[in-house]
Amino acid sequence: MERQNKVLVVDDDPFALRSIAKVLENESYQVMTAASGSEALDLLRRDSFDLVLTDLKMPGIDGLEILRRGRELAPQAVVLIFTGYASLESAIEALREGAYDYLVKPCSTDELKLKIERGLERVRLAEERQRAEEELRQSYVKLQKVLEGTIHTLVSAIEMKDPYTAGHQRRVTRLACAIANEMSLLEERIEGIRMAGLIHDLGKINVPAEILSKPGGLNDLQYGLIKMHPQTGHDVLTEIEFPWPVAQIVLQHHERLDGSGYPHGLVDEEILLEARILAVADVVEAMASHRPYRPPRGLDKALEEISRNRGVLYDPEVVDVCLKLFAEKRFKFE
Repeated sequence: MERQNKVLVVDDDPFALRSIAKVLENESYQVMTAASGSEALDLLRRDSFDLVLTDLKMPGIDGLEILRRGRELAPQAVVLIFTGYASLESAIEALREGAYDYLVKPCSTDELKLKIERGLERVRLAEERQRAEEELRQSYVKLQKVLEGTIHTLVSAIEMKDPYTAGHQRRVTRLACAIANEMSLLEERIEGIRMAGLIHDLGKINVPAEILSKPGGLNDLQYGLIKMHPQTGHDVLTEIEFPWPVAQIVLQHHERLDGSGYPHGLVDEEILLEARILAVADVVEAMASHRPYRPPRGLDKALEEISRNRGVLYDPEVVDVCLKLFAEKRFKFE
């Protein structure tokens, strides 16, 4: 059953108040009346209305004051001004203050009904838009939950294959997001970096475990298999519809500004900013942490590496922000 629209009629003329209320009740509106501006504001505080039809000239609180204060008390309501003291100045002021329309007394019943119906149509459209926005928001929340579940499943798969890689991904993600936040990137972009960071080494799931955990150096064939992991990760992730370029970020996180990186030897701006951020965070964490094939080199050596190759291998702004995080913001890996 469709709900009745609720209308508040405000007029200090008792005859006009009764007449208008009668017309609207005959149109099946739920009508409440107020004989003064102060009474109208009291009703607006206590109840909700779809439309307010108010006289302009009233002693004390007039129609313009109802308009102004009604924006706070009933922001969803449409306000129509109804006056017998019409002037161009008052009409302009009323519209400037947010009135939907301006009616001059006396007017025909048909004109009054038409103006009110158009005003209520605006309310209905606003409600429909609000519902659509809420449905979209709910859909986005559901999508986020599905993506989070997918990411955690992938992280778990990597962790079972290589515990070192899984812990590395989490720490890299934390540093990459801190860098992105310090660079004032939009929250949406930071979320994309977070998603990519958590699975940036996904492709290593295709590398034999004995290579991932091998102590000592790798031969050319073994290193070649390791270097395939960005492409492998990308190929898996292209099958998932992310609202961010996650697959591309993962593909590019070993690219370097001078073209010496892999898998495609991209240079400078060919590399996504998100991937440039992830690259710096990846190098710093990897050098600072223990690996099966070597002891940790330490944070100082890691920061020295990115500082020395600032603008050569690594994005200079990203490097500067990363150094600032450790020097001034007291950033620490867990």
